[in-house]
Amino acid sequence: MGLPERIAAGDSGLLLFSITPPKLATTPEQAQRIADAVLERLRGVDVDALVLYDIDDESDRNAEERPFPYLPTMDPARFLDAHLSGWQRSVVVYRCVGKYDERELGAWLCEQPAAWVLSVFVGASSGSKEVRTSLPAAQKLRATERPDLRMGGVAIPERGTAEPRRMLRKQDAGCSFFITQVVYDTSAAKSMVSDYLLACRDRGIAPAPVLFTLSVCGSLKTLAFLDWLGVDVPRWIRNDLEHAQDPLATSFDQCVATARELAAFCERLGAPYGFNVESVSNRRVEIEASVRLAATLRTLALA
Repeated sequence: MGLPERIAAGDSGLLLFSITPPKLATTPEQAQRIADAVLERLRGVDVDALVLYDIDDESDRNAEERPFPYLPTMDPARFLDAHLSGWQRSVVVYRCVGKYDERELGAWLCEQPAAWVLSVFVGASSGSKEVRTSLPAAQKLRATERPDLRMGGVAIPERGTAEPRRMLRKQDAGCSFFITQVVYDTSAAKSMVSDYLLACRDRGIAPAPVLFTLSVCGSLKTLAFLDWLGVDVPRWIRNDLEHAQDPLATSFDQCVATARELAAFCERLGAPYGFNVESVSNRRVEIEASVRLAATLRTLALA
């Protein structure tokens, strides 16, 4: 089964791998080399889908200096169409819906083959940000134009008790799966899943699969970027990373331990789950460690 069918079935053990498209200034030849490198790295890693992020300027959300400067990137759908024809499995294309007007978004929705393309709609990074299409409007547009296309939502464990309610609202609006922000705080992630599962049971609805995002951290600058993104890194893990001789190896082991803990917890609750692996850094060693992490997660008994 493909990813849309597995999501519809409420399967567990899903494994996704996420990348950010090349910078907007990248030449077509350079973009193709980047795409070829991605496909070569993932050769032999049995991931269920490739995730393509849609990057937006989030300086309105966080006034602190961004550790890695924001640079516009290629549209993920264009990168997919122009450079990733060699990828033969499902693709999840993120859409920061505020960047597009309804005509653009509707046209893109109508062009997508629902058999293998899914999307995650992302709303504005803050209430003060000007948008061309709001998240509720985008969700309604998808329900009208392409109800057959699987739509996912973002889940952020750090939001606490309010997040399960947001997840239910997104599920009511058509979301059939969730992808979290990077998880280092397993307690927050477990609380979110537990509250969400109980809320679903109270309403008599099936819970959607929750895909936990894991990312290695190989430097203090990457750690600072996780902070900037709003990821809660518990103090004991932060201490380990800041004082480790090899922070990349330390974070790799921590990600594997996190996956094991969350998988066991979700299995016990009967909550459908999976994992999404990404590298928040563009350093080659961290990207390659992320690929190794995906391969390691596939070998675990996650399903």
